[in-house]
Amino acid sequence: MVGSGPNGLAAAVTMARAGLVVQVYEGADEIGGGLRTKALFRSDVRHDICSAVHPMAAASPFFREFDLPARGVELLQPEAGYAHPLRRGPAAIAYRSLERTCAELGADGARWRALMAPLLRHSEGLVDYLLSGQRSLPRDPVVPLLLAGPVLAHGTGLATSRFAEPQAAALLAGVAAHVVGRMPTPASAVVALMLGHLAHGSGWPVPRGGSAAIADALAADLAAHGGKIVTGQRIGDLREVRGARAILLDVGPKEFLAIGGPLLPDRYRAALRAFRYGPGAAKVDFLVSEPIPWADPRVGRAATVHLGGTQREVFRQETLVARGLPGREPFVLVVDPVAADPGRAAGGYRPVWAYAHVPNGDPVDPVALVTARIEQFAPGFAETVVERRALSAPDLERYNPNYVGGDIAAGAMTLRQSVLRPTPRWDPHRTALRGVYLCSTATPPGPGVHGMAGYLAARSALRREFGIRTAPSLAPGAGIGGVGGGG
Repeated sequence: MVGSGPNGLAAAVTMARAGLVVQVYEGADEIGGGLRTKALFRSDVRHDICSAVHPMAAASPFFREFDLPARGVELLQPEAGYAHPLRRGPAAIAYRSLERTCAELGADGARWRALMAPLLRHSEGLVDYLLSGQRSLPRDPVVPLLLAGPVLAHGTGLATSRFAEPQAAALLAGVAAHVVGRMPTPASAVVALMLGHLAHGSGWPVPRGGSAAIADALAADLAAHGGKIVTGQRIGDLREVRGARAILLDVGPKEFLAIGGPLLPDRYRAALRAFRYGPGAAKVDFLVSEPIPWADPRVGRAATVHLGGTQREVFRQETLVARGLPGREPFVLVVDPVAADPGRAAGGYRPVWAYAHVPNGDPVDPVALVTARIEQFAPGFAETVVERRALSAPDLERYNPNYVGGDIAAGAMTLRQSVLRPTPRWDPHRTALRGVYLCSTATPPGPGVHGMAGYLAARSALRREFGIRTAPSLAPGAGIGGVGGGG
């Protein structure tokens, strides 16, 4: 294994549980990739460096079987999954309770219920299909029918006429903006339906103590099954690990081109170079002395807040950024983990982070941009800031080479590239090199801490390289080959 992000660790766990000898190489000094948690400013206040809120970790097939709670990872649920304040009128809040959400959406409550309730009734089938890579028919045959109408209604120009008032329209647009690209599109609608309904189902939880708890649980299971992790050793050439029967790479196309070098066939190399990247992110970590002073106090009930204005403003700004045009009022996502995990506050201080969507590779320092955007909806926020750390889009790529130009989705989430990533192949994890597989978020099912790209790549490698067709059990206590007991 090369890379110890969530997908790399998921692949390593799967291979080790199948009875194989597994070694993971991580270029950084600590494991986790997007699951790292560090004390940036004070030793008693820990900040999530990348991912902080984990709807996929609560919902994905890999983590459902792996069972994080049984391994001591507490997934804490905020009162609301996400919120979307507006400059005029009350904020829109996606509570865990669908009924409460609908009640506060007024005239659009019935429309929101009609959109979300069918998805909730078929949630497991929907999640399993969208996180499967879509190379086979869904186990729940109703899922394509559930998606067809809403994707047409909310992934095209029809989206601007689906709600009567601005709150519901903005609430859905904000969650759709997680596609980080042009809007509205079928891809942004699918993201909105997937993440939106989870807010009323398995939730948008925060791991107690920080995201590193997930990486630590994966690493502990790997060690229990004989796997080893080597940190601080960057693999710069595939020939450094040529003795392995299978090589799984938690890297994107650009990094694969760098380490694959002359080993890659010309045609496959050209296909990797054609892979498109999306807009970047520019992030600010804040240490604050008070809760965020939202103009609408109900916003503080959510750990995740989308700052984008009205639906039309979100659509316009995200489309401009996708075209490479920066804006003075970017879409900003704010995470306040203390809303779900009060223990993250210490000594009167608390962590907050926020990122803005910016053009790919934009070197802008995001501090002023992000702070001003938060101030629009939380006047006085700047006065609570004690310390701050900025990461521009190029800084994010230096932190993680998979984030090309700051693209935290590791590739543009167009409808085509959501499925045919990184190249058009029936088995998207298998590369043109025998025994070499890609398992990063640049492969299906795409971005998110779900472990499924790693799991699917591992399943492919097990079948093709080792003749192992039965998936090993991921459940706590299961041993090699899925047999209960040791490890």
